[in-house]
Amino acid sequence: MRVAIIGGGAAGLMCAATILETHASAEVFLIERNNELGKKVMISGGGRCNVTTGIHDVRIVLAKYPRGGKFLSRAMYRFPSDAVYAWFEEHGVPLKTQVDNRVFPQSDNGRDIVRAFERVFQNSRAHILLNTSCVQVEKNVDTFRLTFAKDREPLEVDALVLTTGGQAYRETGSTGDGYAFASSLGHTITPLAPSLSALYASEAWPKEVSGLSFANATIQAVIGGGPRLPAGRQAPRRVSAAGPFLFTHKGISGPAVFALSSLVAFEPFDAKQPLELRVDLFPDQNLDVIRAQIERSAIEGANKQFENILGSIVPHSLAGVMIRELGISDTKRANQVSKKEMAHCAEWLKGIPLHAVKRGAGDELVTAGGVELSEVDPATMESKVCPGLFFAGEILNVDAFTGGFNLQASWATGRLAGEHAAMKKHCHGDSAR
Repeated sequence: MRVAIIGGGAAGLMCAATILETHASAEVFLIERNNELGKKVMISGGGRCNVTTGIHDVRIVLAKYPRGGKFLSRAMYRFPSDAVYAWFEEHGVPLKTQVDNRVFPQSDNGRDIVRAFERVFQNSRAHILLNTSCVQVEKNVDTFRLTFAKDREPLEVDALVLTTGGQAYRETGSTGDGYAFASSLGHTITPLAPSLSALYASEAWPKEVSGLSFANATIQAVIGGGPRLPAGRQAPRRVSAAGPFLFTHKGISGPAVFALSSLVAFEPFDAKQPLELRVDLFPDQNLDVIRAQIERSAIEGANKQFENILGSIVPHSLAGVMIRELGISDTKRANQVSKKEMAHCAEWLKGIPLHAVKRGAGDELVTAGGVELSEVDPATMESKVCPGLFFAGEILNVDAFTGGFNLQASWATGRLAGEHAAMKKHCHGDSAR
């Protein structure tokens, strides 16, 4: 039994290791266009590699996927986060779980994750083809023929697994070739969009507070609102995400922003039609509490500059931006500011207005969209339209928020594909449509 896996990222690594460890007679051909395996795995998490999540309730984990959660259910229960944790520890990589439920190698070195697989691949049945670009895949009656660039001989195998990833991080080789292969074998590719990206704002002031971060905020996007609402279109709807975020010299970034960008991955916006945002810096306090706090501080420091009063509630740099944006003079003392102006300050802090005009170029970590899930068996990861073809990882129309969930999906689907790809010859008669 010969199995080819195109793509040496997380899903491909786990798929290959699973075949080698569970199918004693199978030969594995892991094909990677880069000069090393797991390039994206190693740079994820700032080079530390957020291996998986420390959340053990699979139902909670599946809720972290804006697209594909239901499809992932079988794979995730089969190989949940605690099983992934155990697998790496058993393969010589001690892990640790942070207070935010992110799991990393104790060494904080993503390369250690890849080394675990390289040790498994020290096996005569493992053929690791680095610096190898597949340019065409063809299905015969019950085999696949792979054609390569340059002068490498074609390869014929019994089963094929596509783990080529999406289009994010193109410098790591994720250029979307797998979509073309899947399409040539009869599969539908859904619309694609960047996910988990920073957001650039039309406002210039975030540059003044660039680097300023908040541990917890709620960021809301208003979809379909404003004067651009065409006749007959549904009323505006709001989506939001909570968590840490920071201001950048071009807008906002961080986990809460990444999560929000995932929820609006397919929403068009630009300088002419910006995406309306509201940032709540005090999600755990209502507007009246914030207003009362400002009024109380103003009474206690009646002769102080109002900007300094606000600087005791939020960082001073942001307080300066706020009073300017609200048209309050920076020379006003607290006892000169009206209650109406104070109320406006509270409203601003509970809903800082920003307008996203662009997704952070090159910042996207994940691609939203991919191989249509209805065409893949969630119990095996085998194609329903091309017997013997399997999928795993980001090539599928599955994506998640940050926190180790995307890698968890790759490990789980890679594991499931590996268990079934080498199970038997996939001789089902006709070639793919």
